[in-house]
Amino acid sequence: MKVKDHFLTQEEFEIKETSVPGVFKTDPIPENISAYYDSKDYISHHQDSGSLKEKLYKFLQNFNLNYKRNILFDFVGKNKKVLDYGCGAGEFVKYIENDFETFGFEPSESASNYAIKKVRKTKIINSLDFIKEESLDAITLWHVFEHIENQDEMLQEFYSKLKENGLLIIAVPNPTSYDALKYKEFWAAYDVPRHVFHFSKSGMEKLMNNDSWKIKKIKPLLLDSFYISMLSEKYKKSPLFWLKGMIYGLVSNIKASKSGEYSSLIYIIEKK
Repeated sequence: MKVKDHFLTQEEFEIKETSVPGVFKTDPIPENISAYYDSKDYISHHQDSGSLKEKLYKFLQNFNLNYKRNILFDFVGKNKKVLDYGCGAGEFVKYIENDFETFGFEPSESASNYAIKKVRKTKIINSLDFIKEESLDAITLWHVFEHIENQDEMLQEFYSKLKENGLLIIAVPNPTSYDALKYKEFWAAYDVPRHVFHFSKSGMEKLMNNDSWKIKKIKPLLLDSFYISMLSEKYKKSPLFWLKGMIYGLVSNIKASKSGEYSSLIYIIEKK
């Protein structure tokens, strides 16, 4: 499938299946990939403007943050050591830092600076060398794993930092969801070339059930279908894109309640 970078450059890329069935990769990956993140929209919500739109965003963001924190409560327990890999401006680590011993890794200098100003207890780092071997109870990657090109290397790194039976919690878009199949090349969650990889549910199960890892549980991110559908409608230049997006986001979640193919899925993966 050929997909445009609707977000920024309008360049066209191809999505090809890898040697792992159900796992796909963007081709080609530009050498200057950092330039494709060079947009104020990637940090548009780091400051509070006080507008109605901003207030609504913050309300929905808090819903998601609480949902994610509850996953840690349920599967990890309070007061454990947690690394948020790709922590962005630090929203998640700030939200959970009173309940866990938190670390945030962020390679972007601008986002990292926001995070450092925002958090009180969390250690914001720019290298995993600051983390001791087998010291973490959990590592979270909220819509980050799909951006990582050297995934095999990073999975080994995560493995070495986690304690025995530690958890790797990965949230990624699902290209076999209803909204992905509906919007096809306009599906916003392809987000090429920033999203290097694309993981179907079956693909993640094949990738992460092995001698090192085991998927314990798969959970949905229910709000993603609405946001992704609205953005996809916008890319299609649809009138009333927000209304159509809300409708098709709801349809996607209803269909997924039977199939399990939600727009975005959270994989709770245990280190063997």
